[in-house]
Amino acid sequence: MASEELAQKLQRRLQLEESGAAAEGEAEAVKGAVAAGEVEERSCLTASAGAELSAKLCRRQDINEGAAQPRRAAVFNPYTEFKEFSRRQIKDMERMFRLYDSGRDGYIDLMELKLMMEKLGAPQTHLGLKNMIKEVDEDFDGKLSFREFLLIFHKAAAGELEEDSGLLTLAKLSEIDVSIEGVKGAKNFFEAKAQALSSASKFEAEIKAEQDERKREEEERKHRRAVFRELKSAFTQ
Repeated sequence: MASEELAQKLQRRLQLEESGAAAEGEAEAVKGAVAAGEVEERSCLTASAGAELSAKLCRRQDINEGAAQPRRAAVFNPYTEFKEFSRRQIKDMERMFRLYDSGRDGYIDLMELKLMMEKLGAPQTHLGLKNMIKEVDEDFDGKLSFREFLLIFHKAAAGELEEDSGLLTLAKLSEIDVSIEGVKGAKNFFEAKAQALSSASKFEAEIKAEQDERKREEEERKHRRAVFRELKSAFTQ
């Protein structure tokens, strides 16, 4: 069944068509979609709805037919889902992701990926870029979420990327340590990582180290302010 928002859009389209804005055949198709509350044929959608609305309806139809998967929740915990990476490595990957997410929408689209590869000194063709996204595009939306971006390094570290893959090139040039380990083809990478990190204890140790570092920086700032106040007091006496 169509959502309330979709029904409102279709109703407005119908009203425009009834006033003479569209052909009579298109109006009949929209009336049928509103009355039935469901999408029956892709051809009818293309003819009766705008390009953006048609794309949304077609995607919903793909999901219903099992040809696509619903988009994952935007919020996830990379530290628990990608336990093979340390907090520092994930933060490095997050900084890189945000650097090239110029639209600040939480995704790297085709043009942003194009710019990334050019900046890394490995420009790709339009088809090459589309294939790069396709390799890790779990929700078939044609762009990379942060989770899908992490999958690049996950696959690189596990040796799951072909030598001529654009994603492997991205991982090699990213200057993130984990990509180098993966490119070396360490078959036991995940087992070695688990032993080295000691899982939860290592995770807690990294958090404590970050807290200690922030505490040290705060103490240094306080010391500098105290010295400044002493100097200022000496000059004003």
